[in-house]
Amino acid sequence: MATGSSYRVPLRRRREGKTNYRKRLRLLLSKKPRMVVRKTNKMIILQLVEFSPEGDRTVLRCDGRVLIKFGYEGSLKSVPASYLTGLIFGYEALKRGYKDAILDMGLHTSSRGSRIYAAVKGALDAGLQVPCSEDVIPDEERIRGEHIKDYRGVEIPFEQVRKNIISQYESDVQ
Repeated sequence: MATGSSYRVPLRRRREGKTNYRKRLRLLLSKKPRMVVRKTNKMIILQLVEFSPEGDRTVLRCDGRVLIKFGYEGSLKSVPASYLTGLIFGYEALKRGYKDAILDMGLHTSSRGSRIYAAVKGALDAGLQVPCSEDVIPDEERIRGEHIKDYRGVEIPFEQVRKNIISQYESDVQ
């Protein structure tokens, strides 16, 4: 490790590789709530986070497990599950009075058509305004899970679950 009177020790979360402070500052300067998207090995987690000087406040949290009550039986870490989780998240955010957010994907690498952008597409379809390019959003076939059916031979009841979600939240939002 470097020594000397001019050496400055980086902040703890920077040393641990958990926070990119330059990226975080740019997100906070937008003064919008952040749509935080995190991928795990089992599911996708979405949070609506507002800045507070005492510490960030999580206003809304939604993960893949909520899909089970809507009749979803597939993997909770797939592209269709991410889209449906984003759809629920978008409707819940609108129900709580939030109209727009800015995407915070943390240290995840941005790759075209990933689960992160499938979740963003779900939130966009629900009516939440999130600035995102159309180029990075997955194709409709991948969102519906047709690539899973072709590869694994497993049919995902995507349309039925989507209709269940829309029917429950459509009356609440309006």
